Amino acid sequence: MHGAVWTPERFYAEYDVPECMPRYRGQVQEFISRHKATGRKVVLITSGGTTVPLEQNMVRYMDNFSAGTRGAASAEYFLEAGYAVIFLSRQFSQFPYTRRYSHTTNPFFDILQESKPCSSDIKVLHDHAPMLQPVLHAYHQALRSGLLLPISFVTVVEYLFFLQMISKELAVLGPHAMLYLAAAVSDFFIPRDRMAMHKIQSNNEALHVTLDPVPKVLSVLVQDWAPQAFVVSFKLETDPALLVPKAEKSLQRYGHQLVIANDLHKRKIEVLLIESTVRTASQDGSPPFRHTWVRIPAEESGAEHRDAAHSAEPGHEIEHDIVAALNRMQNTWIECTATQ
Repeated sequence: MHGAVWTPERFYAEYDVPECMPRYRGQVQEFISRHKATGRKVVLITSGGTTVPLEQNMVRYMDNFSAGTRGAASAEYFLEAGYAVIFLSRQFSQFPYTRRYSHTTNPFFDILQESKPCSSDIKVLHDHAPMLQPVLHAYHQALRSGLLLPISFVTVVEYLFFLQMISKELAVLGPHAMLYLAAAVSDFFIPRDRMAMHKIQSNNEALHVTLDPVPKVLSVLVQDWAPQAFVVSFKLETDPALLVPKAEKSLQRYGHQLVIANDLHKRKIEVLLIESTVRTASQDGSPPFRHTWVRIPAEESGAEHRDAAHSAEPGHEIEHDIVAALNRMQNTWIECTATQ
């Protein structure tokens, strides 16, 4: 089968479902059913990078630079906007709320102190308490209210199975479901039958690895898994001249609602929302795409605001405005599908 195209159908037929899937499916079904009963919108956020193992008993793997910052920040703002959030993220990547206190950003040991030597009582340093308290409150509130369901993955294979399962379960919500596909999914992988079983031994010889393209599942997601959901994908480029054409081509190819176009070097301060109007616009000769810029105002785009995850008390994060725009767009989508 070397060199054959990996279609979604072939991939899901040849790979085994992860053993943990039945347990997570039950959690997802209960979560969706509970929020469907109240009419609450539910968003699936995918976040972080996917690994590509080199061995079946994985020791080495390929990865990308994604830390999951955008997905984690967006989850907070979706919760703030009243959504229920299924947070499908790379294991150990950035997580809503706790992202402000990672091992490199505001490490916990730097903001805690012992009440007395050898005492079991621990206190937050006075200067940090006002910043920690609202973050801690929001985190506990999301969990207590049952609005946040976290699920983690490691490999690209796990990610694709979770995406399929959750998307199909979300279909019962119709247009009240959103998929916010912020994960940095590997473009290539090593098929299982070409993987070493055990750790690849080093013997001073070059290692030659042949990668196959990861199957593109967005089209089948839009057409079959969750056909009425509001689907948002991301496009990241380093060449600004390619960004809009490739984003629009993606909308034409897959038939979903919106692409968030990011320039690698400006993604913290501006993004372009490119929306397909094919299924929402009237037949009046309107262009097939609508462009909406989301920018942090110039007076708020200083260095201290460009990566608010580096602060426990962040400034204006662009994810706040992205989520606000998507909330409005999904409401329009819900209205349009109700009249069709």
